[in-house]
Amino acid sequence: MNSQPNEKMKTLGIQTSAQVAGETASENDAATTRVPFTLRSLLKMVRSGEKFACLTCYDATTARWLQAAGLHVLLVGDTAGEVILGFPNTMHTPLDFLVALTAGVKRGAPATLVMADMPFMSYQADDAEAIRNAGRFMTEGLADLVKIEVDRSFAGLVAKMSRAGIPVVAHIGSRPQHVKMHGGYYAAGKSAESAIALLDDARAMIEAGAMMLLIEAAPSEVAEQIVRESTVPVIGCGAGSSCHGQVVVLQDLLGMSTWQPAFALPTAQLGGQIMAAAKIWMDRVKSGQLGEHPYVMNDAQRASFGETLKHRNTAIPRVEPKQ
Repeated sequence: MNSQPNEKMKTLGIQTSAQVAGETASENDAATTRVPFTLRSLLKMVRSGEKFACLTCYDATTARWLQAAGLHVLLVGDTAGEVILGFPNTMHTPLDFLVALTAGVKRGAPATLVMADMPFMSYQADDAEAIRNAGRFMTEGLADLVKIEVDRSFAGLVAKMSRAGIPVVAHIGSRPQHVKMHGGYYAAGKSAESAIALLDDARAMIEAGAMMLLIEAAPSEVAEQIVRESTVPVIGCGAGSSCHGQVVVLQDLLGMSTWQPAFALPTAQLGGQIMAAAKIWMDRVKSGQLGEHPYVMNDAQRASFGETLKHRNTAIPRVEPKQ
């Protein structure tokens, strides 16, 4: 019976614990000995013409595996509200929740550049409050960078945050936190006028001191022009291949999402594998084949336990289910 789950896993293309044991050891060794990847490292990559990769991440365990894979940047996105908490959009993601997740990701991947996403209404109402909240991501959240969704009207805030020592990633283009202003998710820069406005947003953010730009859902030719004019690294999210780096939601990449963006083609089908693994566990529970049980009594204690039971007057009451 013990061999049956392994056979099922082979059929479904799932590696068993025995198969990954050696890989895990070597990957963990690589993760613990990795030279820290910093903003300086990223700038060096960009200057040399090398692309960098970014994925969203929301927990320490996943962060550990992504660091072992060699990921350059991890974004603790406000998409956690959708992916983890089940909200319909990112507008409901709590600030304290994201700060805690960011710290967990950094603890899991201490040698990886971690970018924190400031949620809706954590920076829009008041500049002083925005700086305090961004500071929380840097201190409590252990973040290396802080991302905010902006246009040129936020230049003053970006300048203040930069002067405060907070490395800002300016998210321009489609801004998911504005989803209700547009009646749904939207693409940016599709008209000549809006494309020029996007270029102006990028320039204003760079002049205000942003350390990096993130362009979401924009035509590739618009993003390409921004990259051409930019003096800072540019991350694309559905903005074409000309950007210095690319980011997608991890669950999209792993084939776990119910809706798949065209620019985030899955590299795995983990949703199906999770279902398969759960079914194997259900089979094990039903059959009682749970593997070796390591917790045993020695003979003397077993005998003592048996004698005690003989003289025990109380028993756990049986509770009959209600009809």
